[in-house]
Amino acid sequence: MKYLPIIALTVAISACAGQPPAGVQSVGQSQQPPKAVSQCIAQKWADASQQQVVSQDTLANDQGMDVYVPGQQPPNGAAAVVRPGNGTGSWVGYRAGAASGGDATGAISGCL
Repeated sequence: MKYLPIIALTVAISACAGQPPAGVQSVGQSQQPPKAVSQCIAQKWADASQQQVVSQDTLANDQGMDVYVPGQQPPNGAAAVVRPGNGTGSWVGYRAGAASGGDATGAISGCL
């Protein structure tokens, strides 16, 4: 019985971890790890815009990253949100921030 609170807390945390962050629209899933998906998105955006793309680790060991649309900056800029998927791979979403999506989600879809 003394382990019941720990089990309940673990289940609650797991349920929250499976939900997309607030203000993020789901784009899709990938079988690739988060780091590979993030690098692909950053490269596509950099090549298309010829601008610097900012990436920010949000979880340890490159397991979660925000990749900011060219010209956008942390913490509130438009970004691809890459998180560990259920099981293997990655979940990818898009946070519009102050900028419109434009072709941003097309580049993200190309990396899934």
